[in-house]
Order: sequence, then structure tokens, then C-alpha cells
Amino acid sequence: MKRCTLLQWSSLAAAGQAAAQPSLLTRAIPSSGEAVPRIGLGTWITFNVGQDPPARAQCAQVVRAFLEGGGRVIDSSPMYGSSQGVVGDALATLKAQERAFSADKVWTGGDGAAQVEASRVLWKVPRFDLLQVHNLLAWEKQLPLLQRMKAEGRLRHVGITTSEGRRHREFEELLRTQRLDFAQFSYNPVDREAEQRLLPLAAERGIAVLVNRPFQEGALLRKLQRHPLPAFAADIECTSWAQLVLKFIISHPAVTCAIPATRRVEHVRENLAAARGRMPDEAMRRRIAGHIAGL
Repeated sequence: MKRCTLLQWSSLAAAGQAAAQPSLLTRAIPSSGEAVPRIGLGTWITFNVGQDPPARAQCAQVVRAFLEGGGRVIDSSPMYGSSQGVVGDALATLKAQERAFSADKVWTGGDGAAQVEASRVLWKVPRFDLLQVHNLLAWEKQLPLLQRMKAEGRLRHVGITTSEGRRHREFEELLRTQRLDFAQFSYNPVDREAEQRLLPLAAERGIAVLVNRPFQEGALLRKLQRHPLPAFAADIECTSWAQLVLKFIISHPAVTCAIPATRRVEHVRENLAAARGRMPDEAMRRRIAGHIAGL
């Protein structure tokens, strides 16, 4: 009989634990109908670890836990240092390229096609599920490129991104006038500008929404963790501030998926749990936002 290593036993135990959990709640991408889990995985800062073997192994364990927990959407960018290669090596090691929903970006004023190909090689995928014009950089040039790639079957979905509330007026105009499958921008119980125009417009136009910076790169959680979790969090099955913030975000009817970044396995499992159980209704969403505003 073959003996399992400790790592293999650990992986099997984690997989069994994940299988025993309820499935993650999903939302359909309006343009394609494909359902994706409402919690994804971002890689900004956290996966930019260079060639450090222990750090890359730690990131691979995060990807493993994410996929075993039912996650699919992984988001990266050429802007994120070594993150693309770290994701690609993890997926190749796990033989999981087909399980992930690969979301990347074009971020150049120059040869977008060359950059996309370099990114694809780093990810080790045959094609991307989603490519986005990062922070609208040279969108007049890069968006037609991505749309041609989609028409030719070399790309599945096209999108645009912004963050931290930047260029919302121009972003809104593109949502109104361009053929887009996805829009990515910041949203959380503190940063709520997107509720006024971007989220309603995305819903009206049938555009899926990825939410970045759900925790303000950790600053929001560091502030909240100085305070006790409110008792009403138990009403929607939240055991942490991270879950309360994420449930606020993904319960918005226009939000498809939030993409918190982490390099810790326990945090990715905690985040995924926000896509299970009871979701806040509109009254609870107002209660969450009001409570956080009062702290």
C-alpha cells in the first residue's frame, strides 16, 4: 500500500472538509450566463514575492485552499510584479488551470498583444477567461484589441478596471458606450460612491462587477478589529469583521464577485465562508454601513 506524505494527508483532509461545506453562493455573468462564486482571490501585493521559494510555496497553498474551498476567480495584472508567475506556477503544480477563472489585465500604452501573450505564458493557460484594461490606461487602443481577441475566440470576456474612486466619470461613460462583459472597481461599507452610478449602470447594461480593495488593502479591517464584532453579525452567520464586510459587498444585487487578496490560508478560508449561509437584506446592509460609520 502506498503511503501518503504529511502534505498529502493534509491536502486530503482539507479537501474532505471543503466537500462537507455547503457550496459557495454564485452569480451569473450576464453576458455569458456562466455562474461564478461570489468570493474570488486578488493578488495585488500579496503574491508579489519574487523568486523566494518559501513565499511562493505559501502562495501555492493559498491557491490550493481557495480552489478546494470552491473558489474560481483569480485576478492579477502585469502591474503586480511577480504575481502572475506565482499564480501560474501554483496552478500548474496543482494541475488546476481548468478549474480557475483566469482574470488578468492589459496595462500598457504600447504593444498590448505582446503583453497579453507574455501574461498568458506566465499563467500557463491556453487563453484567459477575462482580460481587462487596467485603470483605463490607453483604453482607446487596448479595448478594441481585447474585443477582437474575444471575437476570434482567443478570449472569453472583456472588461475595464479602476480603483479607489478614480476616473469614475470616464468609467461611467465607457460602461454606457462600450461592449463590456465586466467592470472592476472599489466598493465596501466605507467606500460607497459606486452605489450612486456605477453599480446601477452595470446592472442596467448587463455588465458583471468585480469588486477590488474590499478591505482598503487591510486598512479597514485594522480599524474595525479595534472594536467588538456587533451581535447582529450572528444573524447572517458572520464570525469576523472580514466576513461582515464581504457579505455587505456581495449581497448588493449588482455585484458578481469580490476579490480580496491574502497570503494566508486561514484568511482565504475565512473569506470564502462569506459566500455561504444567510445574506444581508437591504435593511441589514444599511445597519452594517451605519454601524461601521459610527465607529
